[in-house]
Amino acid sequence: MEKDEKLIIYTDGGSRGNPGPAAIGVVVGDPSINSERVKYYSEQIGKTTNNIAEYRAVIFALKKTKSLLGGDRAGETDVEIRSDSELLVSQLNGKYKVKDADLQPLFIEVWNLKQDFKSAKFNLIPREENKMADDLVNRALDTLL
Repeated sequence: MEKDEKLIIYTDGGSRGNPGPAAIGVVVGDPSINSERVKYYSEQIGKTTNNIAEYRAVIFALKKTKSLLGGDRAGETDVEIRSDSELLVSQLNGKYKVKDADLQPLFIEVWNLKQDFKSAKFNLIPREENKMADDLVNRALDTLL
């Protein structure tokens, strides 16, 4: 990755039952730009809600990206988190207040983690454009059955 290049990250979280068994999916890198350097992650996160899973995916993504880049390089990197969660993106962009007490500490954690990067932007994308991250969530959930 070039020094001033933007790193695109796709995130998704979901639960079956809401609350129910939950998982996250994260794609670090944009396969349409350079498919060889893209990293894919998914994991089960226990029983929780869809909204908590969405936040946990972003937290995982920011921590993993900093780990992959290293602290100094992360500080020189612009990251763009793409998600299909309107609530998550609107809260992280300051359009919606975080009223749910369970989401407040997760919001603060994301806020603190984004300070490790040159900049962090959160963009809402259509569900069809987040298919890779969604597939990772569903694969993780399917292994529970």
